[in-house]
This record gives sequence, structure tokens and C-alpha cells, in this order.
Amino acid sequence: MTSTSSSATSAQERSARTLALGRETLSIEAQAVHQLVDRVGSSFVKAVQAMLQVQGRVVVMGMGKSGHVGRKTAATLASTGTPALFVHPAEASHGDLGMVQPNDLVLALSNSGESEELSAILPVLKRLGVTLVAITGGADSTLAQHADMVLDSSVDKEACPLNLAPTASTTAQLAWGDALAVALLDARGFRAEDFARSHPGGALGRRLLTHVRDVMRKDDQVPRVPPSATFGQLMQEMTSKGLGASAVVDDKGRPVGIFTDGDLRRLIETGADLRALSAEQVMRTHPKTVRADALAAQAVELMEHHRITSVLAVDENGVLCGALNTHDLMRAKVI
Repeated sequence: MTSTSSSATSAQERSARTLALGRETLSIEAQAVHQLVDRVGSSFVKAVQAMLQVQGRVVVMGMGKSGHVGRKTAATLASTGTPALFVHPAEASHGDLGMVQPNDLVLALSNSGESEELSAILPVLKRLGVTLVAITGGADSTLAQHADMVLDSSVDKEACPLNLAPTASTTAQLAWGDALAVALLDARGFRAEDFARSHPGGALGRRLLTHVRDVMRKDDQVPRVPPSATFGQLMQEMTSKGLGASAVVDDKGRPVGIFTDGDLRRLIETGADLRALSAEQVMRTHPKTVRADALAAQAVELMEHHRITSVLAVDENGVLCGALNTHDLMRAKVI
């Protein structure tokens, strides 16, 4: 065998092993999570009830990789309606334990349940009288013995070929944390709007907190003409306002029609004498409108459903008060 063919074979073998390890890792971790399903029982229910009833906060603790999972769990709890924070066990022994108050609940994560830093503060936590919930793979561990409720995160094996690096075990811990958070948000009646309020800078927050009035063009920025306006006046209004459309309003300011750039192209194709036409003759009646106090996401849905690029905004009396197009929504990052 030549060196070239030998190298090619070696590369193929490496690729095959890479694929095999990737698939095996996902399979092992999926199995680890699946095994948790049968462990969701009375301890889980009691843990959720205790977290619902706690007067203070849920204080999450964990060392090493369990600590990383703990930080994520604390963040998920906090963002879904359960006041929570993460306290590092090692720092807790040097003053940060003062963050934990008697009316708090501690959620401790440790695969073995024998983390020295965590074990060192368990007696103090018990003296404080805080409720202790443990997520651990050590059913007979020091942590489990001190805990009021134990969620079993033990796994048959780690996904690591050496069975050393925390992989499947941390995935199991993460799944337990998510299960607690989901059960708690449901019990609290937590809604999408509540989630948005804790994520105002995210895409969901913008979709659920941004209203049409926040992004629409207002006052003199809104293109509008009366039905009697000449075609030239209509074109001048569209050009000066730059919306790509103009509303046609009655004497009470209510939109009775709309004329868009697309309508203009179609009209030109007919060969009609444009100068002789009025706004009323060229407008499309029954324009699509949205309330100014509606969510901007509703304007997006309206535009997508009717395949239009601009929409008129009206007040509670149906009077034109604004207009917006897809560019306005994109600038506001609603779409």
C-alpha cells in the first residue's frame, strides 16, 4: 500500500471514529435523560411545592461542571418567575454564605454528592433551617443525607470514552433543572408576556412588548390625501413621505382607500391617462388597518397574511393616526 492510500485510509478511519463517537455521545446522553422519566415522583412534587412556597429565593450551588449547570439552572428559574441566584460553595465558606437567609431554599448539585466545598457548608445550611433540595447521583452521599428532597441524577456511564469527564451526568442535572423550572412556571401561571418582561432585549421581548404606536410613522410623516386629490397631488404625497403608499381619507380622517407603488405600476401598464385621474378613482377601497395600541407582531401577521408591505394604523375611533411598513418593523427588530 502506498503512503498516499495509507493516509487516505487513515483519514477515513478518523472520520468514521469521529462520527461514531458523536452518535454514541448523543445516544448515551439521550438515554441518561430518558431514564429520569421514571424517577419523577413524590420528591419532585415536594421540591416544586417547596420552591413555590419559599418566602425568599432559590439559592443554587454546585462545584466544577455541576456549578456551570447550576448557574444555568438559576438563570432559567429567574427568567421564568422563580427568584433565584447562584452562590459558589467555595466562596460561601469565605463570606458568601451570608447571601443565604433562613427563608431561602438551597438547590445543590453534585454528581457524587461528596464535593468537599459543598459538604463543608451543609451543617451550616441545616442550622439556618433552610430547605435543601439535592440533585445528585449519590443516593447515599453526604449531600443526599442532609437533603430534604433528593432528585436522582445517577447515570449508567458518562459519554466520555474514559468514563471520566462529566457529560451524561451533567446533562441529567441540566434536565432536572429544566423540569423544575417548567413545573414552576406552569404552577405560577407564568405567561409569554411575563417571559417577555424579563427578556426586554430579546427577540421575544420585542415581539410581545412593542406596540404599533411605538414603531409607526406619526403626524406629518403619514402620507394622506382626500378622495378629490389629483393624481399629481397623490404622487407628490407618496414621494415626500417615502412610505411607498398613501392613505386616502374622508373628511373625518378615516381611511377609505390606499394607493401603493404596486398599484402605480399596474396602473401604468393599462395605458390610462394618469393626469386625468383622482385619488378616489385609483385607490383600493377597504384598506387593511391595525389599531395603534395593538402589538407590532399583529401588524406583521396582518402584512404576511395579505402579502402587503405597508399598513395603516388607526385609533379607537377608526381615525388614521399612523402608518408603517416592513422597513419600520425591521428597524425595530420586530421582524
